[in-house]
Amino acid sequence: MKLYYKPGACSLASHIALHEIGTDFEIEAVNTVTGETASGDDFRQINPKGYVPVLRLDDGAVLTEGAAILQYLADTHSAAGLAPAAGSMARARLQEQLNWTATECHKAFGPLFREGSTEEEKAAARAAVSGKFDLIEAVLSDDRTWLVENQFSVADSYLFVVCNWANFTGIDLSDWPKLDAFVQRVAARPAAQAAMRAEGVIQ
Repeated sequence: MKLYYKPGACSLASHIALHEIGTDFEIEAVNTVTGETASGDDFRQINPKGYVPVLRLDDGAVLTEGAAILQYLADTHSAAGLAPAAGSMARARLQEQLNWTATECHKAFGPLFREGSTEEEKAAARAAVSGKFDLIEAVLSDDRTWLVENQFSVADSYLFVVCNWANFTGIDLSDWPKLDAFVQRVAARPAAQAAMRAEGVIQ
């Protein structure tokens, strides 16, 4: 398998999952501005959508969209325990969390990374992100360690990556102590450390 990624982007969640399951894989960085991969390939020939993550399987099939990739990895490597059984309420909760992270929390950060955003747009985005963080803080208020059935899952991987963007966008996570502790817990996992180091996010 090969994961196409951009350092520190949402593709980091899939990168962490790959390390969690312990399978053999390759990675290749993508410059989403120029549309080229590190090896000089035209990324839009790989993914016409133009963004990461992309997972190329050993048979050549290409899978896009982070939430789909995360669930695929969890399902095809079930021994790693990264997702509850299909058809269970716990699995529905996992999908609920993945979808919310993708469509609400992830998207709220958009203006903070978009070139040309005005200061007013960035301020509005920080306010929107703060509202999402309030919701996560409430979910974590029962002192659970992980989001679903208190077992680490791909939902935790994705939420961690998105919430960790606060550290690069002028948002102080200490305002949400439960969330801050959650981010630190995921960051300390060997798989997260390995993925972030490989992407140059940490030394």
